[in-house]
Amino acid sequence: MPSWPLKLSAPAGRKLATVAAASLCAATALGGSALAQDVKIGLVGGISGPIAALAPPMINASKLAIEHVNAQGGLLGGRKLVAVVGDSACSQQGGADAATKAVNVEQVVAMVGPYCSGATLAAANSVTIPAGVVMISPSATSPELTTLNDKDLVFRTAPSDSFQGQALARKLLAEGTQKAAVAFLNNDYGKGFAEAFRSEFEAQGGEIAGYSAHEDGKASYRSELAELAAKGAETLVLIDYGDGAGMTILRQALENGFFSKFVGGDGMKTDALVNALGAENLESFTTSAPVGAESAGLDVFNELFAAAGGDQSAVYATTSYDATFLLALAIEKAGAADRSKISQALREVASAPGEVILPGEWEKARQLLAEGKDIDYQGAAGDHEFDENGDVPGVYALFAVADGSLKMVSAIE
Repeated sequence: MPSWPLKLSAPAGRKLATVAAASLCAATALGGSALAQDVKIGLVGGISGPIAALAPPMINASKLAIEHVNAQGGLLGGRKLVAVVGDSACSQQGGADAATKAVNVEQVVAMVGPYCSGATLAAANSVTIPAGVVMISPSATSPELTTLNDKDLVFRTAPSDSFQGQALARKLLAEGTQKAAVAFLNNDYGKGFAEAFRSEFEAQGGEIAGYSAHEDGKASYRSELAELAAKGAETLVLIDYGDGAGMTILRQALENGFFSKFVGGDGMKTDALVNALGAENLESFTTSAPVGAESAGLDVFNELFAAAGGDQSAVYATTSYDATFLLALAIEKAGAADRSKISQALREVASAPGEVILPGEWEKARQLLAEGKDIDYQGAAGDHEFDENGDVPGVYALFAVADGSLKMVSAIE
């Protein structure tokens, strides 16, 4: 498993090493009393697979939240919050396997992730819901999660693709694109996003000239692209991952001149595309992605993450920090590392009324909770007022290549 770069203090680094050694002891039934004082949460990311380039800053943002908790007194009377990192590989089987290890072997009290929609659905249905474990995904965006019979155990700090797809459709129409072809990855993420886009685009008077699902891992998508382009659209909306088939499709479309304009979803927001295809070849490419609403919480996070060596522009870094910090707040609010109490506590610390807590303000939150006062976490990615389905609304923007990387160019209303 890769070790992602995170600028931690030397004491924090030593603590992580100590926890790793203690975990080995626990696995052989030799764990000592120090380990019993730790509160473990899972961080199940897409460390390998099609979003591998997106995962490092997400993991780092979660670890930064954990460092803030531990550096400001810990939780539940001074216990340390410890991350158990797993890899879903952005697949259904990987999500189920990583969640099984985290929940049943490591005995985590709650979980951040998985990152991808299919992995999240598999982990929830087969592991976390049956075990009564709360999970918060910072980036699983499939609309299918909204209708999941989850016993109020599945939340997300990233908005559903039903919101993003609709917002992107309105943005393209407002900018004059009346006809578009849609190519999407045949998985939960791709299908949900594409259908939301198509429904809104057509409802607002646009024309879908080609709509095609594709499988990951093919060497060539030229025949699919030729069929889509033959129907007269100049714009291709590509819902895929920039480290997977999305890169191959975009390269082959550019090489063959199939379309003159390309628009991606959030899975395509990766500088790996720029590095592989060249900035000069991506002048006609834009991509949408959720962004944190302008707020004091976002400003504080950006300063803290930059100081820790993090990339402030990384997609889902804000939602990853918030998911982790919210879980810590919920455990503290519950008063015990008790899986059965976290769901209700999570809703309480994330919702008004209450004294506002910003990213990094762990000591303030801990003191207020100890005094029996209500708090309202207003995070890096927004004010997470979870609805009855555990969803949050979203704010989006378009990104384009500038100065060798993808930069925000306009908001999406």
